Amino acid sequence: MTDGEIAELKRKWSELTLELEKKFGDRPDLQVVLFLIGVQETGKGYAKYSKDEKQNLMHVATCKLLSQYGYYEYERTDEDGWPHYKAAKKLPTMTLGEQDILLKKAVLEYFERKT
Repeated sequence: MTDGEIAELKRKWSELTLELEKKFGDRPDLQVVLFLIGVQETGKGYAKYSKDEKQNLMHVATCKLLSQYGYYEYERTDEDGWPHYKAAKKLPTMTLGEQDILLKKAVLEYFERKT
């Protein structure tokens, strides 16, 4: 990504997290946004979640987000209401910073599609 694209990503990310802060009271980081998307995608709603459930919700969100780029495909929703995805193509090798950028871009696209 160019410096201009990175600056634009940061601007849009800041706007999104500010909107979420207005709704939830705290400015979320990427992990919290993934958790919120996981809750949205499962339809589970507000509840007390175990550590494993929180990790599973973030995993669902990550799969959903990366399915936008063809890395995962939705398979089915199980009897407990959890969506399942399968790997469709291998993710390229990335640094943690590149992974962060990819996920933030995917989050922004997700919210743009939801509005």
